[in-house]
Amino acid sequence: MKKQTQAYIFALSAILSWSTVATAFKIALRGMNYVHLLAISAMVAMIFIALILFSKGDLKIALRTPKSELLHSALLGFLNPFLYYFILLKAYSLLSAQLALSLNYIWPITLVLLSIPLLKQKIGIKSIACILLSFIGVVIIANKGSFTSIETPNSWGIILALGSSIIWALFWIFNTKDNRKDLHKLFLNFLFGAIYSLIALFILGEFNWPDYKSLGAAIYIGLVECGIAYIFWLRAMKLSISTDKIGNLVFISPFISLFLINLFIGETIYLSTWVGLAIIVTGILLQKITTKKQKV
Repeated sequence: MKKQTQAYIFALSAILSWSTVATAFKIALRGMNYVHLLAISAMVAMIFIALILFSKGDLKIALRTPKSELLHSALLGFLNPFLYYFILLKAYSLLSAQLALSLNYIWPITLVLLSIPLLKQKIGIKSIACILLSFIGVVIIANKGSFTSIETPNSWGIILALGSSIIWALFWIFNTKDNRKDLHKLFLNFLFGAIYSLIALFILGEFNWPDYKSLGAAIYIGLVECGIAYIFWLRAMKLSISTDKIGNLVFISPFISLFLINLFIGETIYLSTWVGLAIIVTGILLQKITTKKQKV
């Protein structure tokens, strides 16, 4: 089998895995609060990645990270998984799955905006127009297609869902400056993230043992969202001729997620959600095309 074909298989496997997570969030949150879910998922992901490193003989190497790099991992682990999922899971507990999913998906636009002050990147008028187009999609989704009235079901949930995209973008900006091996970084991020999550669980409330469906969903999130899917994606990136060939496949994920949300959660997916999400993705893709042309 050709390497590029293998890359597509791994990439699509990762995308299909990520597409199930919004549904898993909602199932898990039926039987536990968002802090419990974060702590369980972070612990499962950390143990899973540790086992992979152990099988490769790399676990001791990852744990022997110099203090300066360890502090960097402590910061990155605070941003993701701790703060990112802390905010995102709270948003999912307040909003419908389709709304939280769609609003969180503006992170590529947030990444571009934050790159201006943090990475000193320049942005043209065409890119600004593409960004505005994506935000129109956000308004359509949040207001269920209405432009004459605000029909947001929970303003705090909306703020959190949008805010989570800022944390995710900040994480990737800081992560680009870290040249360590991906699995080593990921393990340390989740090690610190698990520590922060357990501290938050201790401070914010007692742990109540969830029902088996919610616990199973939490374990699934830790294994799939934070572990297996990420490893599949890394493998796809190494096999692909160029990242562009698989990069845009990620935007299939939210549309598959909506089908799964309807099928397993029973949410009625509004037409405005499909339209708004399509507009958001179109704006992101056009912005990418515009950026490439500027670099040529």
